Amino acid sequence: MLETLSQPWPWYVAGPLIGLIVPALLLLGGKQFGISANLRHLCAATLPGKLDFFRYDWKRSGLWNLTFAAGIVLGGFLAHTLLYHPDPIAISEATRADLAALGIRDFSGLVPSQVFSWSGLLTVPGFILIVVGGFLVGFGARYAGGCTSGHAISGLADLQLPSLIAVIGFFIGGLIATHLLLPLIL
Repeated sequence: MLETLSQPWPWYVAGPLIGLIVPALLLLGGKQFGISANLRHLCAATLPGKLDFFRYDWKRSGLWNLTFAAGIVLGGFLAHTLLYHPDPIAISEATRADLAALGIRDFSGLVPSQVFSWSGLLTVPGFILIVVGGFLVGFGARYAGGCTSGHAISGLADLQLPSLIAVIGFFIGGLIATHLLLPLIL
């Protein structure tokens, strides 16, 4: 059992399992799947202030979502701890060659440690990718009314036109970042 769980699952198993979360949340709890709204709930729960944006009953509207997000973190921790296998992450040779051409040499972890680490944060590329990129992702998620999971998984399942437009924008932004910005930054 642990051997099966510790291997990457094929897309035709993992994808539908993730997709089934959307109708389960809607049918069983009347909730929409999404993660980025948790930042607002966390701020409302922890920041004393008079900002109207954070003054609402976060326990009634967001406690379930915070619990869901905590479950994601706990599940990730347990999976890494209990199901860890020493095999290197499967990366295609073409992707490896493309990343090597950009100067990425370490493929031992989930992300390149030369960029995504405390020492990498002190470099210009690391600062741009982690701090500036993180700010843009967070700002964009709130400005768009949801993140990739909220729009792509939940919004598209609900046939929402704004979610389709947002997902198209995510892909266009990803292509621009991959082919134009990343070569300039690294």
